[in-house]
This record gives sequence, C-alpha cells and structure tokens, in this order.
Amino acid sequence: MANSGILPGRLARNFLHHVTSRNNTRPGIASVGQRRLSPFYIPRSPCGETTSWLNHTSFSTTSPDDNSQTSSNRAASDDLATKSNTTITDSQAKTNNPQMSHLAELSKARLSALVVSTTAFGFLSAGPTALSFTSLPTFAAASIGTALCASSAATFNQVIEVDRDRRMKRTGNRPLVTGAVTKEMAVGLGCLTGTSGGLMLGLGTDPITTMLGIGNIGLYAGLYTYLKPRSEINTWVGAVVGAIPPVMGWTAAGGSLMDAEAVLLGSTLFLWQFPHFFALNWMYRTDYKRGGFSMVAVNDPNGDRTASLIKRYGLYLASLPFLSTALEVTSPMFSVDAGILLNGYALHVASNFDKERSNANARKVFLTSLWYLPCVMMLFMLHSRRWHEEVDADEMVLRDGESNDGSVLVSMQRLINKVQSKGRDLCMHEAIVSKDVGIWFGNESAKTVIDGSKCPISLGKTAAGNAGSSIAPKEEIIMKQESTREESQS
Repeated sequence: MANSGILPGRLARNFLHHVTSRNNTRPGIASVGQRRLSPFYIPRSPCGETTSWLNHTSFSTTSPDDNSQTSSNRAASDDLATKSNTTITDSQAKTNNPQMSHLAELSKARLSALVVSTTAFGFLSAGPTALSFTSLPTFAAASIGTALCASSAATFNQVIEVDRDRRMKRTGNRPLVTGAVTKEMAVGLGCLTGTSGGLMLGLGTDPITTMLGIGNIGLYAGLYTYLKPRSEINTWVGAVVGAIPPVMGWTAAGGSLMDAEAVLLGSTLFLWQFPHFFALNWMYRTDYKRGGFSMVAVNDPNGDRTASLIKRYGLYLASLPFLSTALEVTSPMFSVDAGILLNGYALHVASNFDKERSNANARKVFLTSLWYLPCVMMLFMLHSRRWHEEVDADEMVLRDGESNDGSVLVSMQRLINKVQSKGRDLCMHEAIVSKDVGIWFGNESAKTVIDGSKCPISLGKTAAGNAGSSIAPKEEIIMKQESTREESQS
C-alpha cells in the first residue's frame, strides 16, 4: 500500500525513461553518443535549458528536410544577431544625433509653454495704457526669454535627477535615462538656453525682469531640486518658482513689484500649484517613493494631509477674486465669475477627494486645475479695470517713429471690449441697465448715478457710503453724463 499513492505523472516519466534508455536501434533515428534517440527524447543545453531538437546542431538526421530546417534556423539566428547589432548601432546613433523630440522632452516643452502663457498673461494684464509705452519686441523678448530660462532650469533638473528618474515608471523614458542624450549634451543645452534666455531678457526688457528670470533658474535647478529628496518643503519652494513668471510679465510691461496687480498675479499662480501638485503627488505616490522623493503624499498613507492641504489652498485661492474686487483691480463681476462659479466647482471637486481618497478623484482635481488656470487668467483680463480705459490710437505709435504696434494693440483692445460687451448681455444686472432704466444711489439732492455701461453691482466707496437706492430712467443718466462732460470742458 505504500506505493498506491504514486501519481500517473510519475508512471509516465518512468515509462519515458525506460523507452529512451533502450539500446535497440530504430530506423531513421540518429544517435548522440551511445544513446539512441526516440521520438520522446528532448536534448538539453549545457546550461540545463530545454532545447528544441530542430535547433540542436550536435547531431544530424538522415532526412533532407531536417537539414534544410537546421539551415533555416541557423539563418534566422544570424538575422536575429544582425538585427540586435543594428539596434545597438541605432541607439548609438540616436545618442550621437538626438532628435528634436528628445531635446523638447529634456527641456520639458509643455511645462515651458505653460510658463510662457503665464508670462504673457502678466504682460497683457498691464492694460492698453501701459502697453502703449512698450512694443511688441519687448513682449516677444519677455516671452521667449522666459521660455529659454524655464528650459534651462528643466534641463539641469533632469541632469541632477537622472539616477532617481531611472527608478520611476513615469520618468523612465526621459532622454537621459534611455541614453538618447548624453549628460554632456544636456549640460551644454542647459548652459546655452540659460545664457541666451538671460541675454534676451537683459537686452529686451529691464533689469528686474532679467534678475527674476536668471534667479528662477537657480531656484528651480538648485534649491528646489536639492530639497526634493530631503524635505516636503520642496513643494512650497516649487510654488514660488511658478509664481515668478507672471510677475516677470508684469514688470516687463513697465509695472512695479509693489503693484497690487503684481501681488495678485503672483499669489494666484502660487496658490494654484498646491491643489495641482498635491493631486499629482497622490496619483504617483508609489512612483515618487520608488524614486526616493520626499513628498507629502509619500508620507501620508491615508491621504488626510493631502486632502486637507488641497481644500485649504483651494479656499485661499477662492478668496483672491474678492480681494481683487476690494482693491478695485477688477470689476465686481470677477468675484462672481471666478470667486463663486469657478472656484465653487474647484472646491466641490476637492471635497469629493476629501470624502474618497481615490486616484480617480485625485485625477479630477488635477484635470480641473488644468482648465482652471486659463479660465481665471482670461476672466482676470476681461474684468480688469485697466482694460476699461480708453486709449487714443495715436498714443500707441512708438516714440522713435520706426514702426507702429498700435494696430495690434488696438485690435486686442477691441477684441476684449467685444467680449466684455457680450458678457454684459448675459448679465442680468446689465440687462436691467441696458434697457430703459438705470440705478442710482442716495437721495434726490445728492445721488450717485451708476453708468449704464458698467454692471451696477459695485463695492465702491461712493456707492457704499450712500444709503438707499432707487431706479432712474436711462435718459436721466445720459443727461447727467452730458452735463458732466460740459462742466469738465468749460
């Protein structure tokens, strides 16, 4: 009974061993050593790996077809070796002659494009009055110079982090990791773009903008990259890096660092990055941990801190449109469009992530941040009081008289005014004013009339200081405006 538990598989193996060890000669079967080959015999390589008998070259068969198959397999092996050598040669050629796609990936072209858009946003936020004293070459120098500086910072960042990028799936295909670009080439590209970007900013803009651009290279490639594997504070340092480009655009257009617009522009980009990057960190927390980076999500297994930070900075970001209206930088409707509608949805998405810390909800926060930024930038320009100012086209002629950039700026102003006009048609308060009625504050003897071309929702000191409100005919508003103009002319 001791052998009753033998499995059928063991019996089959014993039978095969008995058949293959027989000494009788069979026709059509060649010998290897003293062992006769049976149809069940499978040769093995010296390493112990099973090898197909058709590929075994230490024996021959009497069949011509077998000889032709062996030759075919040998030719296939030669072709495979040739293809392998060709692949190695192609890889070396790519290293010696990297493609433009590799250089774009090394420079993080998409990130640089985002940086350029925020710089252009800061420049155009100065309004037509400020733009009339500048020129399109200044705008081009600020945009291209910022893009080159951003490219330089991204290149040096990848040079320093190449070993950590090699461990991560998300960055495993970067040019330095795959060998498509050598480290020497990358360093040369970083120096070239950084130097040309600094020169373009220095020659085409002003010293403050130039210092901000060059300083941002050191801040990103230096302090930020150094802190990424060491401290969670790297996210806050990176947010400062992202907040500088719109301020560069503002200063390049002739603004000051102490202007309210500069503070609001920089604060918007600074606060926007936290929901954006905290959501990204959560989605790739395992990958960041594999790369050895110190991120909030890596040290937050339950997601409590990540969700709390996303909601907190989302609330800070939602308060900026109201602050902008209170400072009279934008019209009151900016607080409605951006402060309530736009940020209301962003906070709703953040709240969903707080309830369920899943990658799907984190992705919604991330994707929301992508379209949120261009929307808030466009709304800021449309509601900016600087773009409500009327500028004579003659003021847009350059002082040296070499060329006229006024046509472009006038067209831009007309486009913004057209969009603003369409927005007034959709505003229910503007609909009231645009017909037969107007709104005025105060009593009959001292009343403040709200212009029919502006939304009557106002947080101005004059309107807030007067008590009561009434509705006045639109003709009375027009008469008041004409009388005011006559008094100013006299």
